[in-house]
Amino acid sequence: MRDMTFRANFFFECISSVSWTLMNLGLYVIVYRFTPSIGPDSGWGQWQFFAFLATTWIVHSVVETLFMSNAEQFSEHIRTGSLDFVLLKPIDPQFLVSFQRIDWSGLANLVTGVALLLFSLNKLGLADHLQAGTVLLYGLYVACGVAILYSVMIALAASSVWLGRNQTLYDFWFYITNFSRYPMEIYQRGWGWSLWGIFTFIFPVLLVINVPARIIARPLDPRAWWEWPLAGFALIAAVAALCASRWLFLRALNAYRSASS
Repeated sequence: MRDMTFRANFFFECISSVSWTLMNLGLYVIVYRFTPSIGPDSGWGQWQFFAFLATTWIVHSVVETLFMSNAEQFSEHIRTGSLDFVLLKPIDPQFLVSFQRIDWSGLANLVTGVALLLFSLNKLGLADHLQAGTVLLYGLYVACGVAILYSVMIALAASSVWLGRNQTLYDFWFYITNFSRYPMEIYQRGWGWSLWGIFTFIFPVLLVINVPARIIARPLDPRAWWEWPLAGFALIAAVAALCASRWLFLRALNAYRSASS
């Protein structure tokens, strides 16, 4: 009802989102005119990487549709003291804060991502050979990626209790998530190994896209020995991230001082 009240704004947001993704795609089309793959022996040729890119759009569109505007609004609730009214309602505050509204225009990138994924798999000759187990695993690890990014976002929003108006939420969010938008092989050189270690095992954002994209696109055939252990760690990381963000959210609520105090 809210979006259809201002239909022109809704459609322009959809067009803007899709235009940004298509320009991003155009950049990589140009890149692959000059190189056959990203990194020697990495397996990320043009269509494998486009499947990776499509997975990026799918995961991020779900996160931005469901959680981005809510996390921003949570910061405003804290700043203005209107969080009092959220806490008075007979429902878990984190659930209410996380799903208070849905930004439907964000689904435009989801549709674009699914279309690019199917097209890329068709070019790779994998579309006719996908098994139900592979598709289910892909969906599972896309959900794990969404869980990890949600955990980062709600933790950043909860920090507003101590920081006041957290205007850097979007900035820090994009700084962190930028590391997830590329295959992890690009970090496995020189001092990049330190970034690979930090953003795989401490802040596991490299797992968000790399694990599901590897399952569906199969850049290396046969698979490298470390891919399945990495997939197992992604499950652990998703659960740990949710638990850590939940703990931080509750700590933030305990530190919150209502507008009436």
